[in-house]
Amino acid sequence: MADAGRSPLEQALDLVLYAPVGIVLSAQENLPDLVAKGRERVAAQVALARMIGQFAVREGEKEARRRFDGVTATLAGLGLLPPPEPAPANPPQPSAAVAPEPQSAAPAAGSSNGKSDAVAEPRPTAELAIPGYDTLSASQVVQRLAGLSREELDAVRAYEASTRARRTILSKISQLQSGPPT
Repeated sequence: MADAGRSPLEQALDLVLYAPVGIVLSAQENLPDLVAKGRERVAAQVALARMIGQFAVREGEKEARRRFDGVTATLAGLGLLPPPEPAPANPPQPSAAVAPEPQSAAPAAGSSNGKSDAVAEPRPTAELAIPGYDTLSASQVVQRLAGLSREELDAVRAYEASTRARRTILSKISQLQSGPPT
């Protein structure tokens, strides 16, 4: 658009009147396309934000549960809270290659020969030779196993098998118990 030869009044009319009218007409013609583009972008952003939010909530719940369980176990170990409820009747069993049957690993309470018709209850963490057991990661527990006696290893195995059944810990106990007697 050449401004040469046009009066200042014509230039002002172009800017103030014709340009806005052109914009309105263009917008009116292109409005469905603009709405579709806007909807696509907003929908994609909302879907992404929803997915990230759901992930954050799930991970936050897991972390909160883990910390709550750790604090509860610590307080129960100190005797400030009652011990946690016993594990479910059918806890997940590790495979035979990982560790032997946990019920036969530790004698039941009150039996002198180590055999009982009743299933051995998991020992409270206060009786385990590893302080704060329930708050420790598997790698932290494994580091502490080497210094335990066979009876203490049996107690840890029975407790671990009846609660979280972490294969790393159960495998290390089996490895230590199959080695030369200490």
